[in-house]
Amino acid sequence: MERKSLLPYLLILPAFAYLLFFVGYPLVQALFLAFTKNGVFSLDTVRKTISDYYFWSALKYTIALAIAIVPTQLALAVVLALIMNRFFRGRDLAIYALVIPLTISDVAAGLIWYSMLSPYGFLNKLLINIGIISQPIYFFGYQFRSMEFLAIVLAEVWRATSIVFVIILAGLQMISKEYLEAADVFGASYWMKLRRIVIPMLKPSIQSALIIRTLFAMQVFGIVWILAGRDIPVLAGEGFYQLTEIHDYGVASIYALVIAGLSILLGALYIKFLRAEYLEVKV
Repeated sequence: MERKSLLPYLLILPAFAYLLFFVGYPLVQALFLAFTKNGVFSLDTVRKTISDYYFWSALKYTIALAIAIVPTQLALAVVLALIMNRFFRGRDLAIYALVIPLTISDVAAGLIWYSMLSPYGFLNKLLINIGIISQPIYFFGYQFRSMEFLAIVLAEVWRATSIVFVIILAGLQMISKEYLEAADVFGASYWMKLRRIVIPMLKPSIQSALIIRTLFAMQVFGIVWILAGRDIPVLAGEGFYQLTEIHDYGVASIYALVIAGLSILLGALYIKFLRAEYLEVKV
């Protein structure tokens, strides 16, 4: 009897040990580096960080990129999942093509889009050859930061929409056809079924997709570094810069803690406001 009572704890022990070693210890170390100086509690590192122009600029651009990228990816993923949830010839090949960008690293994706959007890249050559433009469109450079921002959004949407699409498609396939058939019997239109049945039952999948995608959006770095460098600072990029170039481990820890704090806050909001109604017990 005692062995059976200990079995659940033994099963979760490896996962707990992993979290403790790879999440718990770095978190404690980051807090120590951020809030101590010469072994004594101090806010000097915090004051130094928040007085830096790049900190607020990085915070602004990180949030702006998340606002631009995550909802766009979710909307696009839902549309693609609804299309791919139907059976048609070549469906499996289409799904395979849609998930290919998921296999590409962010650095490789950044290099691909840099070569496409450069003044003499594929996009500019195509537009010039078909007569739409006469001069190249410039996407990169400090004076073209708005275009750099657009390039980052395009590259991230292309690269990482796949993960949201896969989660939403899996959620769609878990919805019982009996609900939809019952709605057909009562004469419900496609849009009514989508609004009253499909979307509410997709909430757990949407919640999971948003949490995962937002976590990655808060950590966006490789594509930004390739396409814009420090023209568009982001939290992860500035943390990397402080760690590797300035060697200020305290400031780098502050950036890491801000990323963690934002991720936890947004995750909590998703859990609170995207709870599936059909899973709730109403008294």
